[in-house]
Amino acid sequence: MNGSRLQEPAAAAESVSTQGADSRGRFSLARALSFDPARVRHKLIPWAMKGGLALIDQGIFAGSNFVMSILLARWMAPEQYGAYAVAFAVFLFLLTFHQALLLEPMLVFGSSVYRNCLRGYMKALLLAHLVMSLAMVVGLCVAAGITVKSGHANSLPGALVGIAFAAPTVLLFWLAKRTFYLKLSPAPSAAAALLYCALTMGGLALVYKCNHQLSPLAAFLLMGFGGLGASLVLLAHLNKRLVQSEDAPTIGDTWRRHWRYGRWALGANAMMWIPINAFYPLLSRFSGMAQAGELKALMNFAAPMLQACAALHTLMIPYASRVLEARGGAGVSVVLKRMTLLCVAGAVPYWVVLLLFQGSAFHLLYSGRYTEVSYLLPVVALASVAGSAFFGPSIVLRSMESPALIFAAVSVSSCVSMAIGIPLTRTWGVGGAAWSIVVSETLAFVAAVVLLRHKASRLPEAAPTFMPLSATE
Repeated sequence: MNGSRLQEPAAAAESVSTQGADSRGRFSLARALSFDPARVRHKLIPWAMKGGLALIDQGIFAGSNFVMSILLARWMAPEQYGAYAVAFAVFLFLLTFHQALLLEPMLVFGSSVYRNCLRGYMKALLLAHLVMSLAMVVGLCVAAGITVKSGHANSLPGALVGIAFAAPTVLLFWLAKRTFYLKLSPAPSAAAALLYCALTMGGLALVYKCNHQLSPLAAFLLMGFGGLGASLVLLAHLNKRLVQSEDAPTIGDTWRRHWRYGRWALGANAMMWIPINAFYPLLSRFSGMAQAGELKALMNFAAPMLQACAALHTLMIPYASRVLEARGGAGVSVVLKRMTLLCVAGAVPYWVVLLLFQGSAFHLLYSGRYTEVSYLLPVVALASVAGSAFFGPSIVLRSMESPALIFAAVSVSSCVSMAIGIPLTRTWGVGGAAWSIVVSETLAFVAAVVLLRHKASRLPEAAPTFMPLSATE
């Protein structure tokens, strides 16, 4: 991680007079506070372009999955769509392992410790991904067999088999995509996301045109096919760009670093999975698969903001790491405010517009289906805004290599969510689940901010410097 490159020269500082030091201090302050349009354009425009590409990248990838989810809600029976929702929640649970042990540490260590030996680092990560993928496939196939034996066949066993194929390929795609963010170069990743969209959407249209019906198994197979094709393109591109280095890390060294970081991130991600995704199997258990599909139809509206914050999360962690390394505890408050406002600033206007036209939105997306739960959309909006705000302290804590504090924050919120959510869901169904999600997301944000400020108060403060928001640092 690099420090600021705009610090004033300090050679022979002890031999200058107090008057000279004071004049240099005033000059440095004047430079920091002066408004130079040319400098602003030079520093901010590259960041705006890269941030825009990151949003486009995440938007294309998440948008294709969002459109697929909407089309499946229109074309599938409610029970089938409920099975898709439960299986997708299982996929997100598997993602918590992959993200905690591979993807998140990769953003931190790949932009610092291993930034000069990315080729060898990627080889170690790909081997770890292969081992994790084999474990996923075996576990999901066993789960599908148990589901069949239990007599609750329906569409769930096929959906689990589809996840067994989709999870390794889609997660491989995510791993390859993240490599480009280490150098703040999201353009190739955005192009690969466009290929993923073309493969999945084209396959979906072809399958539906042929037999006018879709199953959860077919949907997940299409996702896996898109992930495999896009992954191969990105890996071929990386093979040409990443140079061989003599100081490549060993697999053991890479795994030890990732485990020390990821063991806490794993717990945090697992706890963050609970507030939303645990209610799909709970609803299917208490009220049937159809109500799980209703909750999925509601949460689809929150997906765009979640993915937008995830895109910013990926791009901002390397930047926040550099700022905090240069400023120490003094930079925490600044980065926290920037990251939180950045995430919330998009969520609020999005939900204001959507709530004004919620009736039309339900009719447009679902063709008249699921209108019986449309009254719960304001509740989902509250949960989404609180969840977007949580990304602010989350970015800062991950940049400080403190996933243990994220784990503590989300553990408190998830335990409270389950304590009140299970009886509420049993009694009021989808409405009880929605209000439980609001409580959990709000508590997670408050707890994360409190823990972050407590940690920041114990950090040493670096010498104050002017840290520009520069894409070239």
